[in-house]
Amino acid sequence: MRRGTSLLLIFLVVVLTTTAQETIAFNTGDITSPLLNSDGTATFSILAPEAQKVEIEGDFTPQGRIAMTKDEKGVWRWTSGILAPEMHTYSLFVDGVRMNDPNNVYMLRDIASYQSYFLVDGDLSANYFVRNVKHGTVSKVWYPAPKLGMEERRATIYTPAGYADYPQKRYPVLYLLHGAGGDENAWTELGRAAQILDNLIAQGKAEPMIVVMPNGNGAQKAAPGEYEDAMYKPSFMNPKTMEGSIEVAFPDLVRWVDLHYRTIADKRYRAIAGLSMGGFHSLYISVNNPQMFGYVGLFSAAVNRMGKGENEFIYEQLNEKLAEQFNPAPLLYYIAIGKTDILYKDNVDFRQKLDQKGYKYEYLETDGGHIWRNWRIYLNDFVPKLFKE
Repeated sequence: MRRGTSLLLIFLVVVLTTTAQETIAFNTGDITSPLLNSDGTATFSILAPEAQKVEIEGDFTPQGRIAMTKDEKGVWRWTSGILAPEMHTYSLFVDGVRMNDPNNVYMLRDIASYQSYFLVDGDLSANYFVRNVKHGTVSKVWYPAPKLGMEERRATIYTPAGYADYPQKRYPVLYLLHGAGGDENAWTELGRAAQILDNLIAQGKAEPMIVVMPNGNGAQKAAPGEYEDAMYKPSFMNPKTMEGSIEVAFPDLVRWVDLHYRTIADKRYRAIAGLSMGGFHSLYISVNNPQMFGYVGLFSAAVNRMGKGENEFIYEQLNEKLAEQFNPAPLLYYIAIGKTDILYKDNVDFRQKLDQKGYKYEYLETDGGHIWRNWRIYLNDFVPKLFKE
């Protein structure tokens, strides 16, 4: 009887294992995609023998979707041109249905959609890779936010390599803010912030620093799906984002970080920067707290948006507040934007405002628009300028 039971169990294990293997084979066809070729191109492949049409669309196909070609085995392929060094994202369309590449396990969520991604090495993207260097620690930390009506909400905090090994050492802090639709995961997942920091610090190009990446949506405790009753579809705009709530509550976060981390609690060792909506927040948080931040970074910032509501005083008397902030001027006031960014004209107008008053700032203009490719470039350029004696 025992022998029969054992044989039955072995049979079930074999059947289940075979079924699992068949599922894997059915989904992927034992295909590598993308395949990075020695000539700098990449080949994308998907097994879809019953499909009538398969297309690919990515940040490397500016003309939109491109048709892939089917072979006699039902594998559809397409080979790109030479790709720029970058973290590239893409999607496939099978008979019009958008999907991620089933042969590529690496995916990123940006607001409410996922895309497959891959990295191409080179000078521009060198710091986006995990290298053989000492690594910092990325933590998901809960902190009280009484001004937002929450007992706790979440921030992502990066501490540099060696933070735990030298308990007497104190560090400067960069507050790094995401854009509309993002959350506290955005800069580490889409922005490669931890890799950029690790590599710049290891190269001696940046000072070891703490980086605090909070959730900039004042009605959210954390990223969608990561707090109670939060299994909803993410959206581009959220409540309590650009109406003053985040700006009013932000000093409490700074005080909490100074209390719970070994910071240098001084304006000269504290920076704030953000992209798009996060640039909007960085502008108004810093201008309303002129003694708090010695460094300000505006990446494709929504500088001319105005909030309404009970906290709209945050956005009033900007000229007077800028005069106070620039007397004396921040150690660095940094503005960066792409030539085809949707907010380009707003940033031109804002720079003219600064120019008319003689306020000094550093400006970086790149190709491209309102995209993560630019924001990674700006972070990579901004961080080495911070906290230099």
